[in-house]
Amino acid sequence: MASREIRVRFAPSPTGLFHVGGARSALFNAIVARQAGGSLVLRIEDTDASRNRPEWTDGIISALDWLGISPGTYEGPVFSSANAELHTAAAEKLYAAGRAYYCDCTRDDITARTGNPAAGYDGHCRERGLPPGEGRALRFRTPDEGVTVVEDVVRGTPEFANATIEDFVIARGNGTAVFLLANVVDDLDERISHVIRAEEHLSNAPKQQMLWEALGAGRPVWAHVPIIVNEKRQKLSKRRDKVALEDYRAEGYLAEAMKNYLMLLGWAPAGDREILPWKEIEAEFRLEDVKLAPAFFDEKKLRAFNGDYIRALTVPEFIEACQPWLAGPRVPWRPADFDAGVFAALAEDVQSRVSILSEVVPMVDFMFLDAVELDEAAWAKATKGAQVDVLRSVIAAFSEEDLPWDDGALHGALEQAGLEHGLKLGKAQAPVRVAVTGRSVGPPLFKPLELLGRSRTLARLRTALARLEG
Repeated sequence: MASREIRVRFAPSPTGLFHVGGARSALFNAIVARQAGGSLVLRIEDTDASRNRPEWTDGIISALDWLGISPGTYEGPVFSSANAELHTAAAEKLYAAGRAYYCDCTRDDITARTGNPAAGYDGHCRERGLPPGEGRALRFRTPDEGVTVVEDVVRGTPEFANATIEDFVIARGNGTAVFLLANVVDDLDERISHVIRAEEHLSNAPKQQMLWEALGAGRPVWAHVPIIVNEKRQKLSKRRDKVALEDYRAEGYLAEAMKNYLMLLGWAPAGDREILPWKEIEAEFRLEDVKLAPAFFDEKKLRAFNGDYIRALTVPEFIEACQPWLAGPRVPWRPADFDAGVFAALAEDVQSRVSILSEVVPMVDFMFLDAVELDEAAWAKATKGAQVDVLRSVIAAFSEEDLPWDDGALHGALEQAGLEHGLKLGKAQAPVRVAVTGRSVGPPLFKPLELLGRSRTLARLRTALARLEG
């Protein structure tokens, strides 16, 4: 095997949005290929036409590109459906060699013979010598005795007793190949040397290894990486869990953070490091070091990772990264009211407070709106007792024409108003923040007040106070 060219493949089915588990498998495959100077093939498993959509294939390509696996760095995409003739030829070869036979049994037939609806195939047609015919499936003749050993880089040498593996179908009654055969034929056609995929496919490995060997091709290097589970240690499910890479991308997770985190699902670099440059991950990753235990997809940890990556950006890089959200169709302000200079002035403070880029808009929307909608719970909490008196005092202080309208002077005036009513700055500024921004959290208050201007700031404070007094 050492002398073989390293060729790996990522072979998703275009049946929905791109699963984070698939993204991890793609990254593992891509790194193995790059480390060895080998090749990565993108193969679309599209033989089930009823479940495929072209836009989902486009989504796979786009998601891979976002992760840094761009067109030109892999072969393809190639489509399994294009190999239909090869699939048929392989089935005929196995039949001609006596490694497969035709079967006309229905599920009801098998149940009637075994008395068990869940029973596997009982080998009824093995020696009947049925020729090909309409509605007759082609079954692989598995060995009656012995074991099939799957030599796996991650899992060691799991053994499967051949007696427990039924004579499985390799071609349907209409002549089309099933996944097990099509997958092996495609791998052979593409000269795949390593099959790196999720643990859930391990049960297929002994059957596929039999097919590899029956077709005269030896066997690949197997590597079944651990499944990814949720906080309840259940396998991540599209129906139950947030698993679509597109959703995380739309929320404002950075590609570098996502790549780093996905690589830690089943593998870890040496030492206590978790956040590290991609070049170091590429250099250090080894399939042999992938763990057996299921990998927990912790969204809170991913969010924290992303926050660290955001804070590592330069301010210009952060501003550039925010553009899709600031100019998107869902922003609450009129496009003409957005001021790029104002956002740039606040960017550093915003950058230190967000974990995902979609949090940026609610941090700054008050700067570009004519009026704000108050968070009722925050407003009620911010206007208890002396805080209402502070609001009146702040309005009076901010109305003084000789008060310089800059963040330092505004800070001093508000702090003084709080002290007059026995409140420290944190409590004193609460009603002002909610009145001006609509929320209780956001960037430091005084630079936004300076940029918002005296008249707009006072208008919001007076509107809020009138609401209290009304």
